[in-house]
Amino acid sequence: MGTYSTVMEAVTEATGLSPTAFFTILAMMVVVYKIVCGMFLGAEDFRQKPQKEPIQVGDITESELRAYDGSDPKKPLLIAIKGQIYDVSSSKVFYGRGGAYSMFTGRDASRALAMLSFKPEDLTGNLEGLSAEELSVLEDWECKFLDKYPIVGRVVQPSNTSQNGDGLHIHHNDTNGHQQQPTKDD
Repeated sequence: MGTYSTVMEAVTEATGLSPTAFFTILAMMVVVYKIVCGMFLGAEDFRQKPQKEPIQVGDITESELRAYDGSDPKKPLLIAIKGQIYDVSSSKVFYGRGGAYSMFTGRDASRALAMLSFKPEDLTGNLEGLSAEELSVLEDWECKFLDKYPIVGRVVQPSNTSQNGDGLHIHHNDTNGHQQQPTKDD
């Protein structure tokens, strides 16, 4: 009982508070600390998460790129800049569904990034008519993406040919819009 009395007297002498008031305030401070820390960091934030190997998509068209917009949680989140496709899945908070930049996901966002625009009509790879300053802004974005995200493919123009199982390429239209005859592969 001597230790208890000594501790209580030391608390009163050091703080000027009764032991009950001191320990109540101390308990409240611990609770507030836990609540505030829980708002910002969780235990899982300190665990090292294993890095997934990015899926290489290779050469795909803009319409194929749209399948990687976050609507399918099994697919990676992809964004193209100047035709290079980046896997931004590691930043789901920003690029995933509901994220601040989710509108860029599954698209070639070159023009929008260059213009610092969130307009849907600017979500294109078309760089025509951009100023030197806007192209410089785009270059900065490209450098940031190169440093942070892996390149997993590139955007290509849709092919004007399709191939059937016989090795025949069926050319849909020539430059004048006329139907062309099938050709046989060698």
